Amino acid sequence: MNRILIAEDEDRIASFVEKGLRANGFTTTVAADGDTALDYAVSGGFDLMLLDIGLPGRDGFTVLRELREARVTLPVVVLTARDSVRDTVAGLEGGADDWMTKPFRFEELLARVRLRLRTAARAPEVTVLRSGDLTLDLRTRRARAAERTVDLTAREFVLLELFLRHPGQVLSREQILSHVWGYDFDPGSNIVDVYVRALRKKLGAHRLETVRGMGYRLP
Repeated sequence: MNRILIAEDEDRIASFVEKGLRANGFTTTVAADGDTALDYAVSGGFDLMLLDIGLPGRDGFTVLRELREARVTLPVVVLTARDSVRDTVAGLEGGADDWMTKPFRFEELLARVRLRLRTAARAPEVTVLRSGDLTLDLRTRRARAAERTVDLTAREFVLLELFLRHPGQVLSREQILSHVWGYDFDPGSNIVDVYVRALRKKLGAHRLETVRGMGYRLP
């Protein structure tokens, strides 16, 4: 049974994550501040840590840095409300194994937790998603369209990853909202259309097709 350390100071989110993980067979411990999280993480008693950046005491970046300086290889998935590419890159280069932006859908978090645990067990891992001359590197969080490198916001990254994992499949606005915006999404929002337009502008208009009355598709 895998042991997950949840370093999160928001009770609502910590409870949401803990209940979901326990329902899926994991053992969990919650640390509500950075100092406690670091103490637990270096103890060797856990298989993976979910790490919030905005912790009281040591913040998540400090916890991560000190963890890696101590040569602790515990897999770390960062959970944060921060949305910028700069923060994402800083976290990944600082030693995080993955990065998720709040709000998130639990099913995606669970999939990422399982992926990191398999990786830690030396199972094969896909790190680059590809469709034609469009690629997405899951470690550097960078996209390439033909020969161009494309910078993405955290939300754009998750949206493009969703399309690349379901090539040729029509994804409805509701599916996209639930996956990318998680438990706080507004079903009446036009935010999906806004982000699809942003991706088209960065990647090329032909990359994402509109299927009228149904949703969008990566051809």
